[in-house]
Amino acid sequence: GNVRRCTRVGAEVYTFFREQRRMECLIGIKCDTFTILAHDNSAGRSVLVMKQNQDKIFKLEDQLAMVVCGDSGDTVYFGEFIQKSMAFYRIRNGYSLSPNAAANYTRHEMAKRLRQYPNLVNLIMGGYDPKTNQTALYFMDYLGTLADVSFTSHGYGSYFALSILDRFHRSDMTLEEAEELLLKCVLEIQKRLVINLPSFSYYVINESGISEKKTINVEPATKQTQSSETRVEEMDVFT
Repeated sequence: GNVRRCTRVGAEVYTFFREQRRMECLIGIKCDTFTILAHDNSAGRSVLVMKQNQDKIFKLEDQLAMVVCGDSGDTVYFGEFIQKSMAFYRIRNGYSLSPNAAANYTRHEMAKRLRQYPNLVNLIMGGYDPKTNQTALYFMDYLGTLADVSFTSHGYGSYFALSILDRFHRSDMTLEEAEELLLKCVLEIQKRLVINLPSFSYYVINESGISEKKTINVEPATKQTQSSETRVEEMDVFT
């Protein structure tokens, strides 16, 4: 009886955190000469928003990074574990992992934890490989699913972003066109999604490295307010 009750409670907690993870949003765009990684800036728990300036990026190499979403404890633990493990590999061997090798290593660690103590973390890894002069973008979820993609998204916002990316994405886009496409996704998410995600941040990764953080702040649509005379007239109808 106790085992069954604990299993039920554990399943309920797991379902809660799974839904909590989907309330965040990550977006990745890969083009011929650069990769863009974007994330919302909200950090919350249950029905509360704790802050609106949360950084969700972990810089793994000079030209490789990943953005994460999920349970706040798991994202920090897993992100820092991958970050420090790759730094240790670089110090011990004298060279860095390629984006493909780093993605497969991260997938291995995610899958290994899935069978022991699952980490509720979804992530997008992106970078630039200086040896092949090619960009890279990888989708990964908490089940250890790994896919090499041209564009991707996580969270409820992906329901709106993926259709826009599928329609407008091109591999030969300029940086200005890609930033405009990202803005289009953010505006649609803020317009259609019931969850409030007021601001996004993004990073550009190319042969020069990882750019400084750029933030997208979109003012909420102003509501048309009625004049005081009109409100008084409407109130008189019910008197």
